[in-house]
Amino acid sequence: MRFLIEPFLEFPESLRVDCEHFSSIRKTWVRLAVEAEDKGRVYGRGGRNIQAIRMVLTALAKASSETVYLDIYNDSESDESYQEREPRETRETFNHRSPGRYSEQTRPSRSSPSKPRLNRRYEQ
Repeated sequence: MRFLIEPFLEFPESLRVDCEHFSSIRKTWVRLAVEAEDKGRVYGRGGRNIQAIRMVLTALAKASSETVYLDIYNDSESDESYQEREPRETRETFNHRSPGRYSEQTRPSRSSPSKPRLNRRYEQ
């Protein structure tokens, strides 16, 4: 498990791995603890890294007719250094859409719906 996760980590020495295997029900729980700064790297952009890791674990589990679960936690030391974000309402947001060229007052209005235009060569 370590060889899959450590390449993503800035602090590989902080990685903690805990595995619990229940042979009677053929299930395995894998729990990882990483620093808060490394959690984003483990997940990757859009969750790509963690999805690939889960696919590898699932393929291995299917080969032995088992089920595997993966949980990722923050390391306990990093929880103390966590800085709280300011509320969403007060944060500056950059993903709002620009109003465009026209506002509601200056938008041109159509008196009647226009007919669909065809190629001028075929209009007659």
